[in-house]
Amino acid sequence: MGQRGKQVKGLLAWFAITFAAAGIGAMASAGAENFYAQLVRPSWAPPGSVFGPVWSVLYTLMALAVWTVWRIRGTATAPRTLALFVVQLVVNAVWSWLFFGLRSGAAAFADAVLLFLLVAATTIAFWRVRPLAGVMMMPYVAWVGFACALTWSTWRLNPQLLG
Repeated sequence: MGQRGKQVKGLLAWFAITFAAAGIGAMASAGAENFYAQLVRPSWAPPGSVFGPVWSVLYTLMALAVWTVWRIRGTATAPRTLALFVVQLVVNAVWSWLFFGLRSGAAAFADAVLLFLLVAATTIAFWRVRPLAGVMMMPYVAWVGFACALTWSTWRLNPQLLG
């Protein structure tokens, strides 16, 4: 396989890994639309219809960012950076299970804060390899910061539904 074929295969692999995490989280969100509609939300909360498109863009940017890092450094020379990316994907997928599956506001908030820290660390690590990869992660950092505030507020407004 030539260099171009290896790059395409890598791109497809990183998209598959990234969107697998999205799929795992989405499984917990099967009934999310009805549950989200029942929740008292802060006035600044977006409608439920916003989340799917936003996350689709974010997962696409994440996959492109990690592929950029992998393409430059490879698995052998950037194992911790790439592992950090995978760990934050796992924590990302867990949030939906905590919030929508278990309906635990406290656990979902703790997960969101941990996710924010991991995404920030991943963004910094990516930036050090290639600034463009870090830039591609910045919307994700911003959205997860927003998600922390939204998770906290929604949990506090719904103690009967979110523990």
